[in-house]
Amino acid sequence: MSEPNPGAAAGAAPAAPPPPDAADAGPRADAGRAGRQSPPRRRLNESSRPQRWFATGLTYLMLLAGAALMIGPFLFTVMTSLKTPRQFNTTVPLTPPDPVTFENFAALFTGSNSFIVPIAVTAQMTVVMLVGQMTGSVLAAYAFATLRFPGRDAIFWVYLSTLMIPQVVTIIPLYTMLTSAGLRNTFAGLVLPFMLASPYAIFLLRENFRSMPSEIIDAATLDGAGALRRLWYVMLPMNKPILATLMLITVVSQWNSFIWPSIIAPAPEWRVITVATAALQTQYSSNWTLVMAAATLALMPLIVLFLIFQKQITRSIGIGMR
Repeated sequence: MSEPNPGAAAGAAPAAPPPPDAADAGPRADAGRAGRQSPPRRRLNESSRPQRWFATGLTYLMLLAGAALMIGPFLFTVMTSLKTPRQFNTTVPLTPPDPVTFENFAALFTGSNSFIVPIAVTAQMTVVMLVGQMTGSVLAAYAFATLRFPGRDAIFWVYLSTLMIPQVVTIIPLYTMLTSAGLRNTFAGLVLPFMLASPYAIFLLRENFRSMPSEIIDAATLDGAGALRRLWYVMLPMNKPILATLMLITVVSQWNSFIWPSIIAPAPEWRVITVATAALQTQYSSNWTLVMAAATLALMPLIVLFLIFQKQITRSIGIGMR
């Protein structure tokens, strides 16, 4: 058996490198395939562009329609309040007043239909209800969120279930109780049934208190802060947006309340602004320009409050969506 020739193996020529065309064949082929695949992608994007435009246009159209439904009645109310009765009867509803008149607003503060007393009663009732509901709701929510006592969760859910009971169901029993106690046509009858707390506010504040980091509360406890100091200096400052929103909701609901005040306090000296506005419509005739002026007057404080607290409301909505 012959042995291999080491000289021949050593003198063998090295393998020739691949030609440049062969080395670039793979990348060029990949680039060519990528180039051949890109036109369909562009054509797909171009074909879907009208669909995106249609979806965007439909969205804006729906938003404009919703805005018109919300703003239209308000514009009608304001424009009508600035017209004379003759202009209102002879023009299209949304026609701007020509000339603008403030006689309707002046009439609200003169004569037998003066709105000074209803505005004062409504403002007083709203302030008392705001202070009472927010104080009771904050304390109750803090107790349900941090304190431990037997039956805590059961009491909370039983109290929260009152949200499912319509207010009209409880009006007759409340009216009977307060009338028998001699509280009809009194300020106490207006505020007593609803001034202690709000189930909705308790639920919302409890969930926010429970979501706070326990490390912050533990640090305040180690610094010697008691329960009320932790609530006042730690928990309330960290929940300012939701507190501002709840305050605005309370003010709006109490300022616009109509059913309960019209039943328990129909006397002129205890009428709220909504009941006084309804009293402007008589059985046989209605001065709609005067009624719209009263409605505009009732809306102005709420609009001012919303403009002041809109930043806090936006922040609380963002926190709630997380």
